[in-house]
Amino acid sequence: MSKSNNSITGGGIFLKTLAAAGITHVFVNWGNDHPSFLEELEKERLTHGKNALEIITSPNEMVAMSAAQGYAQISGKPAAVIVHVDVGTQSLGAAVHNADKGRVPVLVFSGAPPHSAQGELKGSKNEWPMWGQDVPDQSAIVRQYMRYTAQVMSAKTIAKVTLRALQFATSQPRGPVYLYARRDVLEEDVDASLVDFTGPNLNPSKWPSVLNGGLSPTAVQTICQALNDAKFPLLITGGTERNSRNIPLLQQLSLLFAIAVQASCPTQTCVSYSCPTFIGSSYGGKNTLLEEADVILCIDTDLPWVDVVGNAPKEGARVFIVDSDPLKPGMTWAHTDAEMICRADTETVLKMLLAAASDVTSADKTHIREQRLSDLTRRHQEWINELTATEISFQGSHNDRSKTATAPNAFYVLQSVVNTAINNLAQSQSREPGGTIWLDETASNHSTLFNHIRMMDTDLTRGSMVLASGGSGLGWILGASIGVAMGAGRREGKPKPDLIVAVVGDGTFIFGVPTAAYWMARRYNAPFLTVVINNGGWASPKASMMGVYPTGAGSAASGSRLTVGLGPEMVDFGGVAAAAGGAWSGRAELWNMEKVFEDAIRAVLEEKRCAVVDCVVEPF
Repeated sequence: MSKSNNSITGGGIFLKTLAAAGITHVFVNWGNDHPSFLEELEKERLTHGKNALEIITSPNEMVAMSAAQGYAQISGKPAAVIVHVDVGTQSLGAAVHNADKGRVPVLVFSGAPPHSAQGELKGSKNEWPMWGQDVPDQSAIVRQYMRYTAQVMSAKTIAKVTLRALQFATSQPRGPVYLYARRDVLEEDVDASLVDFTGPNLNPSKWPSVLNGGLSPTAVQTICQALNDAKFPLLITGGTERNSRNIPLLQQLSLLFAIAVQASCPTQTCVSYSCPTFIGSSYGGKNTLLEEADVILCIDTDLPWVDVVGNAPKEGARVFIVDSDPLKPGMTWAHTDAEMICRADTETVLKMLLAAASDVTSADKTHIREQRLSDLTRRHQEWINELTATEISFQGSHNDRSKTATAPNAFYVLQSVVNTAINNLAQSQSREPGGTIWLDETASNHSTLFNHIRMMDTDLTRGSMVLASGGSGLGWILGASIGVAMGAGRREGKPKPDLIVAVVGDGTFIFGVPTAAYWMARRYNAPFLTVVINNGGWASPKASMMGVYPTGAGSAASGSRLTVGLGPEMVDFGGVAAAAGGAWSGRAELWNMEKVFEDAIRAVLEEKRCAVVDCVVEPF
């Protein structure tokens, strides 16, 4: 087709499709495959004064992907990432794993070298790297992590392929999708009149997400009856399908049937610590509740328990599994013995069980349920008291700080100091506090963070929550904090948070490409507080070794001797952030911890810049 005055390139069609489909934020790392994008964006700016899409320059692809994931996690809306040929796709790295395992909708688009090499088509190969970048199967780099992959073959079909990809990304089980197109496809000129998003073929409203159903009547009746007849029912969850509306429904169900609730490997706040039926969380240790439970309902948990440490349901226990992805084809092995496995939407299932409960909750068992609820309430309070006692005991041992050289531990940093400082500053504001979003990438301190931050019903109402990546690709948190800062104000029915706090291990901080992340945070006015739990290295590899060789030769070796230690030549975490993004920097020790955190939080809230606090804790 010859170029006309009313033409648009394939790259321009792609950008317009994103905007028409409701995408607002695109995290980009440009390369030699993107001339059409840059040209079309500038033409749009000159014509309309601004771009329909928020284009966020990302100096590193993994940070871009992590930022898009954070944005989608907090806002509930998909984000897009644009990267450069095969090398940019590879540089997405572990962030692709995180979006997959976290079930987060992110559309990744990459260019590819042009097919033509002698000027046959516009955009033909004209730079020497293009020959080496022309790999046989570019999408193979990430295919096993994606809900959908496709090569766009023509500018005339790019809109339809993009809408199809977004259907996959936003349908359960949600997750990332990957598209790529050669440069000569992106440079292809098409008559703009063919791109009509109000017409019958390209109207995004006609490409909706697939609605997952609920349970069959038989399943509803069977599960409700089992819960009613149980002596000790147990509900295990981990993500509640990443939908905050599920939390009050889950709690209502647990109170109605007096079901013990446990969080297994939680990827975000999935139940309130105010809920009297919530009696514990686990990241794979011994689960004594399994020895009591005669009915177990697993809702949205990838790993309800770890078998090898002696976990198993007791003989005769009835197990029911509800999940949007119950067979987990993305894992080569995932299995839990169960009477019934249901592929369904969690919110729909919880509403169905609640609606059907009145038909099966027999009056003759009311006393039994009341007694069980009383026992759960007592056990819940005992658990909370144990957590509090740990904090108080450690805090008391450090009251006379002139007589101790002991470093604080993570309990002290997270609960006794950080939360106190945040609450004090929030209460000093004239308006109602908007809550705090916590991001967790502490590796060996996951349980510590969830249990000692302890989100209550009042916290959740005002928009506070804890988020993790959902995967194990370290380096998510810095980029994700930027995305959360951009997307937190777009949450349905939730106020914009006062503060975003990223709690990260010392080794993981380095994985997060801090120079790129803090530059982006300053450039796009996305400030957050970073708390570095600095124990001198990577405790997790040593813990893994101890799990296999508890009394082996390495059990008494130092982290440095085991090559997992980072000290004494430790990174100046705050210095890196200050150099890259003008961040406030401080080091917290026992004698000055409260003051350092107050100053850091003030820098974020009042000066609108990032702050990094280096907390040297007990070495591993």
